[in-house]
Formats: sequence, C-alpha cells, structure tokens
Amino acid sequence: MQVLQVQLAVQADPAEVGRARRWVRSRLLNQGVDPDAPIAETLVLVVSELVTNAVVHTGCPAVLRLLMPLESTAAPGPPGARLFAMVGPLRVEVADASQVAPAPRHAGADEDATNGRGLELVELLCDRWGWYPDGSGKRVWCEIDAAATAVRPAAGGVDAPLHDSLDRVPAAP
Repeated sequence: MQVLQVQLAVQADPAEVGRARRWVRSRLLNQGVDPDAPIAETLVLVVSELVTNAVVHTGCPAVLRLLMPLESTAAPGPPGARLFAMVGPLRVEVADASQVAPAPRHAGADEDATNGRGLELVELLCDRWGWYPDGSGKRVWCEIDAAATAVRPAAGGVDAPLHDSLDRVPAAP
C-alpha cells in the first residue's frame, strides 16, 4: 500500500472554496475514482466545509491536503493499465495560521440559518475528525472510510501521476 499526499495552497478568499472543490474532483478523477460516487460527493462537501471555515473564520491562507491510501492492480486492457482502490481511510487536512480551536456551533431551531452547520456536517459525514496545534496555527483533519470504494482505470489506462505535490507519507496519526 502507498499513501499519496496531494496539497493545494488556498488564499484567504471565499472564492477559493469553489476552486478547492474543483481541485478535489480533479484529484479523484486522476486516481480513477468516479466523481459521482458517494465517497467523492462526501469528500467534496467535507472539503468545502473545512476550507470555508479556514478562510472565513481565520482570514488567513490555508493548505488543503488529501491523503489517499491506494493499492494498484493490473487492469484488463492494454499493457500497463492499472486499477486503483482506496484501501483505508481517506484523510483530509486543512492547516491554517490561526491558533483558535474549531468549535462546532449548532444552528439551533432557526431552520433559515445560513451558517453554523459546517462542523456538524463534518461530524456526521466522517468516521473521525479532530484538530491539533501545528506550528503557529492548527490543523483540522477528518477521515472517511473508503475501503470499499470502487474505482475505474485512471485516465489513459496507466499509472497517471498527480501533477501537484505528491509524496509517500507515513500513515497519519
């Protein structure tokens, strides 16, 4: 198994949330994950919430990281074709420069409230989530169990590299 890590620098601008969502869909597609699969939709929603919290509540740039535990196997078709399967929890991390702890807020009985549900959604959609101090700021993380996620061959039918920061990393704590 290898754990692929990709990351995206996000500016302190709410418009960056849409860019982060598009980037996540692209990264999943590069690894052969169906962008309409439930795991992809969940991941995009979680990323949207965590990036929104980072840029709106801190006013600081942030770094979005995805850690994807993958195994590849030979795929039917041309020589070198590979299938990828996520074999463990998919981890999302958002690091920012604020030391203020994330505090889940409850929107309460006001059904018309337009905010206050982000971390509640993360809590409901993810298997685990938390945060910890990181340098002069913090890192908020969550994990989504993707062990049973089906994937299709990567674009081009071969091991398609990600074009962002891609490293082997140890399993996250």
